[in-house]
Amino acid sequence: MRDFLTRLPNVELHLHIEGSLEPELMFALAKRNNIDLPYATVEEAKAAYHFDDLQAFLNLYYQGMSVLRSEQDFYDLAMDYFQRASQEGVVHIDMHFDPQAHLQRGVAFDTVMAGLLRAKQDAEASLDLSVGMIMAFLRDRPADEALEVLEQAKPYWASLDAIGLDSAERDNPPAKFAALFARAKALGLARVAHAGEEGPADYISQALDLLDVQRIDHGVRCLESEALVRRLRESQTVLTVCPLSNVSLNVVDDLRDHPLPRLLAEKLKVTISSDDPAYFGGGLLTNHLACAEAFGWGEGVFRQLNRHAIEEAFMREDRRQALLQRLAEVSAQ
Repeated sequence: MRDFLTRLPNVELHLHIEGSLEPELMFALAKRNNIDLPYATVEEAKAAYHFDDLQAFLNLYYQGMSVLRSEQDFYDLAMDYFQRASQEGVVHIDMHFDPQAHLQRGVAFDTVMAGLLRAKQDAEASLDLSVGMIMAFLRDRPADEALEVLEQAKPYWASLDAIGLDSAERDNPPAKFAALFARAKALGLARVAHAGEEGPADYISQALDLLDVQRIDHGVRCLESEALVRRLRESQTVLTVCPLSNVSLNVVDDLRDHPLPRLLAEKLKVTISSDDPAYFGGGLLTNHLACAEAFGWGEGVFRQLNRHAIEEAFMREDRRQALLQRLAEVSAQ
């Protein structure tokens, strides 16, 4: 199964680049920037990667990104993940990044973008990899601030594929950001949003109705509403499900109890991603292997999941058709 999954043209739609910061790189960047970490060793840092809920993870997540200061730091962060993912058979990544989290620390917007865009350019030139750019906004920050950041990003609008909505979901409904998403739509940007992870099924409906999103990130709690499941099935709105993330954050207690099999049985358009792989146990290949073991999935399920991801990824149409052809060739072997 590992060999088969590595040969597939794997596509990841839900990846937070700041969440790919492995402890080894964290320590290297901390040394480069003369930053003291609250851990004495890499092993001690890894031992801290246990969370009771989303907020506990976010606290560590924001602490970890404190080592990101320069353009080179952001470049190294992204290239580190791009290289690891490519070695595991990933051929496209839709990458979320969180400018507000860096602006709050005094890191200039241009610094973030220069590093990430240079990494994207180099990865696309040197690896069998394409990269979509999703500028995500923190839902536990003010909506007016998000609008200001979107306008600040004007020099980079042409480099963005979409905007997203992430961070603490509880008590931060999608409705709060209706004006932001309307502005992004007017600019011609695609729109995605985290919904139905810790928040209720109604947050998924709000994201669809009030934010006019093309994609729901997570979405596992849609099963709480039969009407919503019907709607998602009829519209074939993609759900970017992150199984090991859901276990790590106690959305489910055990992967074997995850609703993924039921989501597929309901004929929903599901994909699998790693979310924040440094914190949640591994990248896309690790998530695929864990699902194969937990659910007894065969090769056909993973072909289907990757077909969904290729169809929905933010990529050039010629790239999409080439990857669909490669998927068909692997399937025929």
